[in-house]
Amino acid sequence: MADNDRMVYRRASDQKWIDKRNGASRGFVHDTQAAAAAGAKQHLLNSGGGDLSIKGLNGQIRSKDTIGRPDPLPPRDKEH
Repeated sequence: MADNDRMVYRRASDQKWIDKRNGASRGFVHDTQAAAAAGAKQHLLNSGGGDLSIKGLNGQIRSKDTIGRPDPLPPRDKEH
């Protein structure tokens, strides 16, 4: 896990979506999961790339993607 990797998840206290760099104590607050994912992708592109993990409503990771750099282990799925 690199310093630029980001996570999108839903905060339980107010049901807002958070775009946060892994290891950071704070993140960016969004009203929707789509807005949080788009913000995270833009932050990764601006910082030179990294991995993006998106958690669903149940708290489990539902999507992973490498943004802004070549993927060392490209997925076999057709999601990205």
